[in-house]
Amino acid sequence: MNLVDRYLRYSVLLGLSILAACATAPVAEQTSDLQRLAARAQNVTIIRDDFGIPHVYGKTDADAVFGLLYAQAEDDFARVERNYIWATGRLAQVDGEDAIYSDLRARLYMSEAEAKEALAAAPDWLKALCHAFADGLNYYLATHPEVTPALLTRFEPWMPMYFFEGSIGGDIEQIPLPGIEAFYGLGKGVESTASLPVQLAEPAGSNGIALAGKLTRSGNPMLLINPHTSFYFRPEVHVVSDEGLNAYGAVTWGQFFVYQGFNEHTGWMHTSTYVDFMDEFVEQVEERAGKLVYRYGDEWREVAVREIVIPYRDGDLLRERRFTTYATHHGPVTHMKNGKWVATRINWDPVNALRQSYLRTKQTDYEGFRGVMNIRTNSSNNTVYADASGNIAYFHGNFVPRRDTRYDYSRPVDGSNPATDWDGLHTVDESITVLNPRNGWIQNCNSTPFTAAGPDSPRAEDYPAYMAPDAENFRGVHAISVLTDLQDVTLDSLIEAAYDPYLPGLERLIPGLVSAYDQDAERYRELEAPIAVLREWDLRTSADSVAMTLAHFFATQYVDTGANPQGLSGMQRVIYLATQSPPEERVQVFANTVRKLEEDFGTWSIAWGEVNRFQRLSGAIVQPHDDNAPSLPVGLASGNWGALAAFGARTFPGTRKLYGYRGNSFVAVVEFGERVTARSLLAGGQSGDPQSPHFDDQAQRYVDHAFKDVAFYREDVDRRAVHRYKPGE
Repeated sequence: MNLVDRYLRYSVLLGLSILAACATAPVAEQTSDLQRLAARAQNVTIIRDDFGIPHVYGKTDADAVFGLLYAQAEDDFARVERNYIWATGRLAQVDGEDAIYSDLRARLYMSEAEAKEALAAAPDWLKALCHAFADGLNYYLATHPEVTPALLTRFEPWMPMYFFEGSIGGDIEQIPLPGIEAFYGLGKGVESTASLPVQLAEPAGSNGIALAGKLTRSGNPMLLINPHTSFYFRPEVHVVSDEGLNAYGAVTWGQFFVYQGFNEHTGWMHTSTYVDFMDEFVEQVEERAGKLVYRYGDEWREVAVREIVIPYRDGDLLRERRFTTYATHHGPVTHMKNGKWVATRINWDPVNALRQSYLRTKQTDYEGFRGVMNIRTNSSNNTVYADASGNIAYFHGNFVPRRDTRYDYSRPVDGSNPATDWDGLHTVDESITVLNPRNGWIQNCNSTPFTAAGPDSPRAEDYPAYMAPDAENFRGVHAISVLTDLQDVTLDSLIEAAYDPYLPGLERLIPGLVSAYDQDAERYRELEAPIAVLREWDLRTSADSVAMTLAHFFATQYVDTGANPQGLSGMQRVIYLATQSPPEERVQVFANTVRKLEEDFGTWSIAWGEVNRFQRLSGAIVQPHDDNAPSLPVGLASGNWGALAAFGARTFPGTRKLYGYRGNSFVAVVEFGERVTARSLLAGGQSGDPQSPHFDDQAQRYVDHAFKDVAFYREDVDRRAVHRYKPGE
């Protein structure tokens, strides 16, 4: 059956053809569009290597993007689709009423009409990439009639305007939903009473390390790319064009640029930032002459009022919820505070954000990369950088509004006072940066920039407080200890450093427990044996360590249930529990921990790898876990305790063991020289299809830290090629 016949059959069966969303479109027009896409596919070659990694080659950048999105859909269409359902504010049409306020939040900041306007305003080259994005996904659906989308039967070129940063959600995800639900769901005079849970969640961030040639055996710079995301959040890709694109790394499902990766000349690693890049403005709102107005200086401006309709699934029915929404020039009203409306201002410049995200992948030197950084739309990230010319660099944040330092922007500010408004953006020159420090290394683990290069770090007193409210954390402390005095580094020893098993967080917490026990040992004689195990422990995690099991379960329970003084960072809270909490409380929590281990596993003396597991049972976005199903022992630990190679694990419904869900996902080490050399590792495997050989072919490697060689140059790709094809074949 040829492609046209397959397409026509697909249209008849589903009635909602990807390439003919309009039911009145003539068959001839549908066929013509498919023929156009089939012709475009001839400009693309996809080569799958022995790990299923797609190496996509196109004549133009747009052709390469077409092939890249097609390949992503092959690997996990459900995740590609899900990201755009979420980003465009249509999640309630799939998940039902519970997702209404997630959709409303997205729609508060951009409508479909505004997304189309943004696309129309984009430069021609970016428009071409956006159209190639849609074409690649639509061609995949047209040639795979067995795939049934959850909602999106056609992808549009304006959709990337909603999804312009590498981390899905970007700024908007940091706007709490309870406030939006209270304000728009319960009535615009209601404040949210929701509070954040006490639990210390697994850090959602990343590690980035850059080494100058003075520290490496080869004399070449090196880069560690170590994002900590939810598992299976990003696949590994390689995308190449005859127009100079040649980028390798991790791409968030459904995006057309490599988010964290490298080309032959430059490499970039993003870590989540705590730079103050969004602000809340308390508005003085009144009703005058039948209109809502808000005060701004000596004038009263009209509040923008807009109706937003959110469709949602209710069983087999599709219903609607209508909202009247409000905005000032600061942004949409998102919640109430002390009886007043609050507007939240964020970075919302999708065209320039997409420009920056894509252009950085094609830069060949530091000057060009820094120039792209000066577009200043990458608001939620820090950037660790290295290049083949020998440079290493660090950029703390990127989108940093210039503010009046008389006001505390860590709290809501008075929106009626024009002096609180943003005054443009800080340039890269004005922001916190590091370039080629004398010590030869740079690190960031979602931590303060003032330790990024050890003694050669920037100084806090040189910058306004809103540029770096970031606290230090145990991963940052660990990275500094590993990098200090590091010499003669190879890619192998860089991997070893990235997986160093020492846990500085537990170095603080466990001695505090042992000391508390020693004060009243006679009372807790039943704890003598487990305390002895901790007393003798070297504070290093491993799969065969019983002490790691005791320490993790104790630390987790204590952080969740112990005192929670206000204003402490996660690291400060652990130190407080270790040194200032009541000694009797520490020992009692440990006694409860031992008792719970005995209840769940029959003994407290159980190796860490027996309870800390890696398991991938299905391609579902929400992963199932089962204590009776096969899984692998993992010796890694939580980033909360300072593990650089973080493995966030927890119990799931029906399980007693812990299963990894967040942390090390895509990891790469890169060496820049005359030729770039890299190794990489992906949690599980490239494909989301359990029937694929690449569903879990990296699982044992993940557990063993056995990195694979990256095939970057064409001769290496050809040598390792397993499948070579055109999209649609």
